[in-house]
Amino acid sequence: MLHGWTGGDGARAAEALTTAFEEAHPDIGLNMSPIGGGGNQNLDAVVANRLQSNDPPGSFANWPGPNLRRYEGVLGSVDDVWEENNFEDVMVQEAIDLHQMNDSYRAVPLGSHRLNCLFYNTSVVEEAGVDVDSLTSLSALLDAFETVATETDAVPMTHAMSGTWTTTQLWAAVMLGQEGYQPYIDFVEGNGSESAVRAAFETTAEILENYISDDAASLNLTASNQNIIKGNAAFIHQGNWSAGAFRNAENFDYDDDWGFKTFPGTENMYTVHFDSFLYPANNPTPEASKIWKGFVGSKDAQIAFNQYKGSIPTRTDVSMDEFGPYLQETAEDFANAEHRPPTLQHGLAVSSQKMSQLNEVISSEFTGPYNVDAATQGFLDAVSN
Repeated sequence: MLHGWTGGDGARAAEALTTAFEEAHPDIGLNMSPIGGGGNQNLDAVVANRLQSNDPPGSFANWPGPNLRRYEGVLGSVDDVWEENNFEDVMVQEAIDLHQMNDSYRAVPLGSHRLNCLFYNTSVVEEAGVDVDSLTSLSALLDAFETVATETDAVPMTHAMSGTWTTTQLWAAVMLGQEGYQPYIDFVEGNGSESAVRAAFETTAEILENYISDDAASLNLTASNQNIIKGNAAFIHQGNWSAGAFRNAENFDYDDDWGFKTFPGTENMYTVHFDSFLYPANNPTPEASKIWKGFVGSKDAQIAFNQYKGSIPTRTDVSMDEFGPYLQETAEDFANAEHRPPTLQHGLAVSSQKMSQLNEVISSEFTGPYNVDAATQGFLDAVSN
């Protein structure tokens, strides 16, 4: 089993998942092989090489939705796993829809992440005198950043730019929060408004030019999360895997030391992302791999993994008692959200090819200096292909 969970929230969650499987199936040998690298980039490369070399793994962690198309022709069906475990009866509808390709299930979901998140260090925000509940627009967020900059020694927003994916992800959050749900959906469907895309880039540029740290270009996500934990920064925009990192930190408790705010302007939304396991057709261990798939979608697996990963179960029949207050609130937000837009950066909104083109635009035009004109046109061209 190949996966990319190597540090912070991921390593502990993968260990808990491994232990739970070994307890449930002591007769099956499990080799969980972690491959580090932000945004699954290294994992994707290793998987691609092995598939091309006719040496597929038994299974590998990845993302569903349009992302599945990159593996067209090499993924086998797990319809039997879904049927035998009655997954259609217990999974959220988005999981049912996004794990199919060519009218057949190709993967099983393990957990659901939320992308429209803004986390903060409670002490820094209180020192600055910022009322987090009032941050319901991008203009209010920018005002809060300015207040942090003038009233404290902390960085207003920590942002990891050692990879491009974090900035693509930030732009999507700004697009949803500032321009709204429908303009975002129009964009990912290839019918984006030039003015809306440009306005989102203008606001994102204002954030990156004025309110992140000078060493952002060298920061990875683990280091960026540490800036919140250590009180070096006030805010971070990330998926709720950051909550997993915070939970696993010593003496860093929800509400007391860190807090959560829905990304400003997206209060009625839950930006959906899934962690899933895919099934190669030319499978070296077909029977054991399908047993693994059945386990991944089970209550035991989803409780073991998600409570440490900072995500919530994709099953609707799992008790949230073991998940702590933050993830309990996240589950309630999922259930009550008016809109559940698919994540842009992680393969649920656009194909991997288009996602790569978007990240190339960020790399070439929007890593400093921030060329709003070129980035706007590049994004529109990428999704219209």
